[in-house]
Amino acid sequence: MPRLVFMNDRLVPESEARVSVFDHGLLYGDGVFEGLRSYGGRVFRLDAHLDRLYASARAICLTIPLAKEIVARAVLDTLAANDLADGYVRLVVTRGAGSLGLDPNKTRDPQVIVIADQISLYPREFYERGLRIVTAATQRTQSAALSPRIKSLNYLNNIMAKLEGLQAGCVEALMLNHKGEVAECTGDNIFVVRSQGGADRLLTPPPDAGILEGITRGAVMELAVAAGIDCREQALVRHDLYTADECFLTGTAAEVIPVVEIDGRRIGDGVPGPVTARLTAAFHHLVRG
Repeated sequence: MPRLVFMNDRLVPESEARVSVFDHGLLYGDGVFEGLRSYGGRVFRLDAHLDRLYASARAICLTIPLAKEIVARAVLDTLAANDLADGYVRLVVTRGAGSLGLDPNKTRDPQVIVIADQISLYPREFYERGLRIVTAATQRTQSAALSPRIKSLNYLNNIMAKLEGLQAGCVEALMLNHKGEVAECTGDNIFVVRSQGGADRLLTPPPDAGILEGITRGAVMELAVAAGIDCREQALVRHDLYTADECFLTGTAAEVIPVVEIDGRRIGDGVPGPVTARLTAAFHHLVRG
């Protein structure tokens, strides 16, 4: 059975899911997107993802031609049509076809696309043993150039950093902002754990560090507070990561994954730590409970 893709107002076979070569999403990365996960037939925090999608669109003066409730139904219908109870959804809105110039006023027919499939971002062994990551020389795009709160189709900045990680033999890379502070990884938010006097403190970079405020990031912060863990947004530098007791990443596709080495430096004991394990279990209970 061919995969079905939602295009604007209907489900079509994957082979018929096409956009114009003049679409500004293709020509200039002019559009927005969301990645969502479905667990047991339920989309995790669908409303939050849609709110962020529409906010991103408003920020770039892109009018999504479908009401939010219709897009929500399209997400659910696409999962169902592809028989995916546990799946990953890529929801894309492009500016539409226009001229070869930059002028967005010369575009028409924004495209709303929903793709549903399965995803396995990292091998299972990385979740069990932890990731090795390196710091990329490519900096996170400055907020004054492009707000990190806009989840746009232009991800070349992240791809360049990803290439650096892969060339170093790592599947993920850390990105710093223009001030040398820790921002995020190429596709995930980052957390560190500091344990002192029997108390654990969870730290993650604040929004003004140049991060996308991830949906999974927010969920993990809520879980930490509920578990009595002191959770704070705080500016971090690499020294804070090198000297942390634990480190982990969060993201819709990645979920929660431990980091055990950064730039050749072992984090903590060099194995996934107890706070990471505790929050991972709480997250899995949240999404499947």
